Amino acid sequence: MDFSIAAILAQDGITNGAIYALLALALVLVFSVTRIIFIPQGEFVAFGALTLAAVQSGKFPQSASLLLAFGLLSLLKEIYALFRQGQIHGGRNKALLMAFARLFLAPLAVWLLARNVPAQNWPLFAQVLLALAIVIPMGPMLYRLAYQPLAEASTLVLLIVSVGVHFALTGLGLVMFGAEGSRTTAFSDARIELGAMMISGQSLVVIGVSAVLIATLYFYFERSLSGKALRATAVNRLGAQLVGIGTTQAGRLAFTLAAAMGALCGVLIAPMTTVYYDGGFLIGLKGFVGAIVGGLVSYPVAAAGALLVGLLESYSSFWASAYKEVIVFTLIIPVLLWRSLSSKHSDEDEE
Repeated sequence: MDFSIAAILAQDGITNGAIYALLALALVLVFSVTRIIFIPQGEFVAFGALTLAAVQSGKFPQSASLLLAFGLLSLLKEIYALFRQGQIHGGRNKALLMAFARLFLAPLAVWLLARNVPAQNWPLFAQVLLALAIVIPMGPMLYRLAYQPLAEASTLVLLIVSVGVHFALTGLGLVMFGAEGSRTTAFSDARIELGAMMISGQSLVVIGVSAVLIATLYFYFERSLSGKALRATAVNRLGAQLVGIGTTQAGRLAFTLAAAMGALCGVLIAPMTTVYYDGGFLIGLKGFVGAIVGGLVSYPVAAAGALLVGLLESYSSFWASAYKEVIVFTLIIPVLLWRSLSSKHSDEDEE
């Protein structure tokens, strides 16, 4: 292997690692706030990429119909919850009206826009915004429907629910998008020469957007009130409840951020690789390996671990392409062994 080949592999590894880093941060965020190992994170990657591909090809993105269905189910659940709490009576219907606007009118507006407006002629940035507007709201709706009723359950129960949600979303993805893969228009066709190495503009876009998002998340958690509330919930869920932080709202916000990062990752990788309805699972699993390196707790270590996964995958594809997935996922074994030997046992889930 000469220097030019090593540099090309490093570029691919850093590009992939940037995507895995975003997914790893999303997984750490969801787990630290809600104790949920969010296996369906990869489905948001696939949904984001395939929704954008449908928009660009002039087809109606069926994910908009899924959004509307999720909204209707969430609205019915919200009405039932308000009824049980006695908040639907005598003109005190403000909460109901807000839920109706948020869970039905907003998804309906997005559905009508995607159905009736020919978005294939829009600028690329507007198409991306439409795809994100369709996919991101599914995050908090999914939490409301599948996870919120079991918020106090053990981690094992929540893991089983995540597996079920993953299979359900994969099946829905096959129904909505079909078995054929899709690609989207590249954000940049530029080529930059650095000596013997050629750097693609798309790779720079992926790395740049990932870096900006990671920096934005850092300032969000450090400076904003809602970000500090999420951190407090992650550190001590019961303590956060005692000081008035709504853990239900924190869970919905965590799922919103995770869905946003997943969908954006799908939008970023779609010009570089063909994305299939079930292809997001493998991508999310590599982000999960990075999150495991960080112990599902540390954001910087999870991002560094995801970057390591990207580089390991890239160089493995050169030396032993048939075993690159095996090599990447084998990384998780020594990490888990080291974590199990160095960390103290917690009885939190047994109490």
